[in-house]
Amino acid sequence: MTHAPIDPFTPAVELAAAIRRKEVSPVEVADCYLARMDELDPRLNAFCHRADDDVRKAASAAADAVARATSPEDLPPFHGVPLPVKDLVDVAGWPTTHGSAGAGRAPAAASDPVVRRFVDAGFVLLGKTTTSEFGSLPFTESDALGVSRNPWDPDRTPGGSSSGAGVAVAAGMAPLAHAEDGGGSIRIPASCTGLVGLKPTRGLVTNAVVEVEGLGTGGVLTRSVADTAAALDVLARHDPGAWWSPPTPRTSFAAALETELPAGLRIGALIDSPIDGIPVHPACVAAVDTALRAFESTGGHVVDTLFPLPPADELVAAFTTLWNVGGAGVPLAEPDRIEPHNRALRDAARAIDSWAYAEGLRRTQELSRRIVEGFLAGFDLLVTPTMACLPPLVGAWRAGTDDDPLRALVNSYPMGVFTSVFNVTGQPAVSVPVHHDEATGLPVGVQLVAAPWREDLLLQASRILELAHPWTTRRPSAG
Repeated sequence: MTHAPIDPFTPAVELAAAIRRKEVSPVEVADCYLARMDELDPRLNAFCHRADDDVRKAASAAADAVARATSPEDLPPFHGVPLPVKDLVDVAGWPTTHGSAGAGRAPAAASDPVVRRFVDAGFVLLGKTTTSEFGSLPFTESDALGVSRNPWDPDRTPGGSSSGAGVAVAAGMAPLAHAEDGGGSIRIPASCTGLVGLKPTRGLVTNAVVEVEGLGTGGVLTRSVADTAAALDVLARHDPGAWWSPPTPRTSFAAALETELPAGLRIGALIDSPIDGIPVHPACVAAVDTALRAFESTGGHVVDTLFPLPPADELVAAFTTLWNVGGAGVPLAEPDRIEPHNRALRDAARAIDSWAYAEGLRRTQELSRRIVEGFLAGFDLLVTPTMACLPPLVGAWRAGTDDDPLRALVNSYPMGVFTSVFNVTGQPAVSVPVHHDEATGLPVGVQLVAAPWREDLLLQASRILELAHPWTTRRPSAG
């Protein structure tokens, strides 16, 4: 039976419902996205590993399961929906490059727990997406995986390090995509490519190991708040094997969207860069103003309380002490082929002893407590620009790197200056695309931050912005 053509921009929850109703087959869905990848990926470079035979085999098995099911409720929530995985986590039988020319290419023996949760939820794994090497930079432009380009303007970066994930969803090569965030790597590409990207509270979503002392966590990039909530219900599961993992939430995040945002919330704003000398683009400021007006119109109370940040040099020093070891544990077949900035980070990490590292970790926790306690005293929600800039041009990060490889990180500060602090505190934060820059046509995200474990509040607030300033029908030029 032939069904109507599939809109590749259909939200994942709607696609899953159509599969359960037998309005479309998982095989047709897989073929739709594989064809989109054939058409668009040679220019945009979202995928670094394709396994089309595996995809079609899994889709065929999903179709058989639909035929056998006595009731749609017998099927898992995302049965037959394709989802690509960022190439920082293992998928059994596929290589994991970590974005590095120095990494081995042997197939992984087992899948990361995040991947297993996706499979248990019925997703069909659609391949692996590009990332910067070890996820250390907010763009992907490397010898190992090439240059990933923004579907809204291919001369610009889609952000990162979940670069391919953002490209794939924004261009309609996937309905949603797995992503990871250690300093903004879900929220930055969400802003650059016009998507929703939520970084969960530290510990809510567990990987095989705790990434970068808890700075890193998993999530998804989506086009809608409903997709983000439903995917978080899949990922936020108690993991008894993890170093720390809370109980599975008693109420689903999808159900939280059915509850209105409480009236009278204390809503703060942070518009100036936390690091002196980094200007904030007017379009990024406009995104914050747009969000604040929407919240005020629904009963929110915008407060003048200053966000209690410690001195920038203390926060940067604490963050980089941990960030320097971000590539630790990655099996390297050819260590001399890692990129210069990551070689410099490794050298910096090796220059301090374990005692100094432990002191740095302790100092990071002390700073985090100060920030979170100040947040709780003054705010229920905080609104910031996601980035201080529009998506930079491809190659813009290279300035000065011939003399100092670590300039790649410094040149990236405008992209991550508002996001990375909440990896330190572990608070949940989401980027939603409430604004478009008229001069360039580029999407601009705003970041919402809540207290730990208040993803429900973030989702409710995001839904208000989605209703006030709809973005799901916007399409990039290269999509």
